[in-house]
Amino acid sequence: MSRTKTVRASIAAAAVMAVLLAACSAPDSGGGGGGGETGGAAEGEVPETPSEPVTLNIMDVAGNIKLTEGMVNAFVEENPDVISSVTWEAGGAPDLVGAVKPQVDSGNLQIDLVLTGTDGLSAGIDQDLWIPLVDEYGDRVSNQENYIEPAAAMQELAEGYGVLVTYYPSGPLLQYNPDAVEDVPSTPEELLQWASEHPGEFGYARPANSGPGRTFLQGLPYMLGDTDPLDPVDGWDNTWEYLRELNQYIDNYPTGTGQVITNIADGTWNLIPTTTGWDIEPRAEGRQPATIEAAAFDEFTWVTDAHYAVVPQGQSEDKLSAILLLLQDMLTPEQNAKAYDSGYFYPGPAVEGATLDLAPEESQQVIEEFGRDWYDDLIESNEKAVPLPAAELVEAFDIWDREIGAGKYEG
Repeated sequence: MSRTKTVRASIAAAAVMAVLLAACSAPDSGGGGGGGETGGAAEGEVPETPSEPVTLNIMDVAGNIKLTEGMVNAFVEENPDVISSVTWEAGGAPDLVGAVKPQVDSGNLQIDLVLTGTDGLSAGIDQDLWIPLVDEYGDRVSNQENYIEPAAAMQELAEGYGVLVTYYPSGPLLQYNPDAVEDVPSTPEELLQWASEHPGEFGYARPANSGPGRTFLQGLPYMLGDTDPLDPVDGWDNTWEYLRELNQYIDNYPTGTGQVITNIADGTWNLIPTTTGWDIEPRAEGRQPATIEAAAFDEFTWVTDAHYAVVPQGQSEDKLSAILLLLQDMLTPEQNAKAYDSGYFYPGPAVEGATLDLAPEESQQVIEEFGRDWYDDLIESNEKAVPLPAAELVEAFDIWDREIGAGKYEG
């Protein structure tokens, strides 16, 4: 495997956007209570197994349920003496602090475990919401030793608080309608030329609201030779100049990836940036024609992504014991292979040995029919970089909103 760019970024600073947008009240949910009455677990006090089976309420703010629900269900079925039942609730990353903080402050946890991306992870670190899970109990989740190299680099961003459970290289890639795009761009310069010759036929979503848009934005500095791909303020001169020129040929920027998928499916657009997951799953689910094709730039760096498990401060000893056992099991190859799912986070697994042949038959069929046979070689051969730290990412969003997308957002 090629050298992975490992960047130890401090995300203990505020994830500005998530914190500012966070709601101010706890959710109206009745999940399994936390450590309010029993007191929070302290290092060295967590038993190997809970004294009695526990119920867990899991909050998902990353769409992670698609990838890990099967892992959780399998563990519960095989270990009823550890976890008796699980409930799930969905939320948005900007609302996470507002949901969890009142529960932590009051000592009355209704949310036992959170599955999140780097945004919710860092926002909770800033507010001191998460147990330092890896720092204090890393020996209980020893299967982290089996992370594939780029997943291990993403784990560094958790700074000892979260446990990475799923990973993917993301992009940026291109998706196109083969009936309308004869000469597929292979460089950013060719993409710009194509857009100038076909105004209104290329587009992407506002990066602050779109994974593929965000990946495209962060991938350009590597392709365009900017001085510092991790400094959008002082190191992205080429990228901002490029995006301003490209902007001339884009009519509008949707505020979500779903509209981008619709635009290429109905022929409004013929060329878009994408990621592995956003290429595979919409075609597998019928939201895009199966005939839509994908392509890679000749030279590019993967901007990676991951999901993490974090536990709110004040969790009871028994529930923390159960969570540690669950996470250890989720990071076995047999369980982690379920992350292939329907290609949403392709490949998805974070550990060595979690190969496609271990995935459920349905997942194998989806990848066989809708995957790309050149993806795995491309993932193996191209360099990978972790995404921008939270504060820098917010700065990039702000510059894009003011200088590129202003006046062109379309819901």
